[in-house]
Amino acid sequence: MMHNKKLVTLLCLMLSLVLVVAGCSQKQPSESNQPNNSSAATQSIKIGGSSTLSPIIAKSADNFTEKYKTWNKVDPQLPEEPIVIFVSTGGSGFGVKSAIDGTFDIGLVARDIKDTEKEKMPNGKITKVGSDVLTIAVNPKNQIVRVKPDLTLEEIKNIFAGNIKTWQQLDPKLPDRPIVLAVRDLGGGASQIFDEQVMKGTPIAKEALQIPSMGALAGKVMDNVDTIGYVSSGLVNQNPDKISVLSVDGVGPTLENITSGKYKIARPLLMVTREKPQAQQQLFIDYMLSDEGRQVIEDMGYVPAAK
Repeated sequence: MMHNKKLVTLLCLMLSLVLVVAGCSQKQPSESNQPNNSSAATQSIKIGGSSTLSPIIAKSADNFTEKYKTWNKVDPQLPEEPIVIFVSTGGSGFGVKSAIDGTFDIGLVARDIKDTEKEKMPNGKITKVGSDVLTIAVNPKNQIVRVKPDLTLEEIKNIFAGNIKTWQQLDPKLPDRPIVLAVRDLGGGASQIFDEQVMKGTPIAKEALQIPSMGALAGKVMDNVDTIGYVSSGLVNQNPDKISVLSVDGVGPTLENITSGKYKIARPLLMVTREKPQAQQQLFIDYMLSDEGRQVIEDMGYVPAAK
């Protein structure tokens, strides 16, 4: 009898608990009635592409985030959500492709946008934030710096085509050692610019080292006395004692020659979007064009876009 009473009491307690839980769940508002607050994830910006431009954007993103911290401090109409900006590299081709397919909100490109690419983002926006030049760079210990510091465009083409294979072939006063060629891989914007403005369709030598990033290419020049490569002016300016540059047809890659357009091996630094930029994206693009963003570009050795 006592056993039955305990069983009934236990069943009553369990039933009461079920009713309480059901009652609580009925008081919860449905998902459609919840306020539609954007999460930090939806407010984030994904940016990537050019290995030349990505360090500039990463530094600027850090400055931007540190200054404002939340989006409402940039624009009071935006939610009070933390500013989160992801920046990655991968090359200019990857930057354009990822902007088109939506992997990135903003693609970073260090070359001109092709017409076929523009067709895939008819409502997109292309913003030039600066310029870069490709220097003909060698190791400072290479004797060419003193013996033959100026090359013709034709000589440069023959070196990178593999027609001039040793330093002595270039000049009898130079040592009889093989020239080591370092170039960007085909996904890099630099390879397109170098092909268009120097090689003009002549293939790069098969023995050339195909380097996946501009930073790594600069590293090859710094590490090997016999290496020659085309290195971004910004990286040269960041490593003035470790990289030497040669003049091209008597014109050196000085700021004056870059600004005036005398030095020809140049390329734009672009931020591209598939569609019209969303508010947060446009605010960061505007920041890159502001005095603060321009200062980062200049500090890292590049030329900010004209105001």
